[in-house]
Amino acid sequence: MIHPHTYIHPDARLAENVKIDPFTVIHQDVTIGAGTWIGSNVTIMEGVRIGSNCRIFPGAVIGAIPQDLKFKGEQTYVEVGDNTTIREYVTIHRGTSDRWKTTVGNNCLIMAYSHIAHDCFVGNHCIMSNNSQMAGHVIMADYAWIAGFTAIHQFVKIGQNAFIAGGSLVRKDVPPYIKAVRNPLSYGGVNSVGLKRRGFTIEKINGILDIYRIIYNKGLNTTKELEYIEEELPASDERDEIIGFIRESERGIIKRYSKTETEEEQ
Repeated sequence: MIHPHTYIHPDARLAENVKIDPFTVIHQDVTIGAGTWIGSNVTIMEGVRIGSNCRIFPGAVIGAIPQDLKFKGEQTYVEVGDNTTIREYVTIHRGTSDRWKTTVGNNCLIMAYSHIAHDCFVGNHCIMSNNSQMAGHVIMADYAWIAGFTAIHQFVKIGQNAFIAGGSLVRKDVPPYIKAVRNPLSYGGVNSVGLKRRGFTIEKINGILDIYRIIYNKGLNTTKELEYIEEELPASDERDEIIGFIRESERGIIKRYSKTETEEEQ
């Protein structure tokens, strides 16, 4: 059902059973999948592709042009997967000529007042809690969880199944399967609670913990650490994911927490 007080551009393409509440605006070159609900006062701008069975709450703005001075008006997009929920006043911007689109995957929850900037990639089953702010070109892998009031620097990568504590400033890459906590943001152990919820066995979790003990406790440089892990620890999908993530990191990964002189004096 589409409310008569809603404006839909004639070129927008809506599938069956789409419900749109009053005072929402749908611009041209927009596609919305079957069963999606869009609340009141939502603005969906040119170049947006929304999947099936999504829920978009009042006040959200999806597909505005990037806040990037290099943007010259090129045709770019926002893609949102199936079964994703976008809560009140979330903003998601179009891509630039760098990646041409901003992507949010399937089964995600983007909570109120969060922002996803141009050229970001958010994987499947991700959660961004209230007021999370994601600068341009960020990559967030599947099942990652960002707690509220977190700010993420441009070009940062967040590994799968990682958890980032609320109020964090994320300036370095966050490897897979870990908790990122404290200020400055630091390694806080393996995300064992999240992994158990996802069905990881104790053996797999302990294997991941063994890898991070080497990375954060052994005192070797990164190259030596990764070589040691490959030589001494049994092969697994998780081992290879961690090694690949760290080797491909351009910003460097977060460090282990260490007390500052000020903290030690208190």
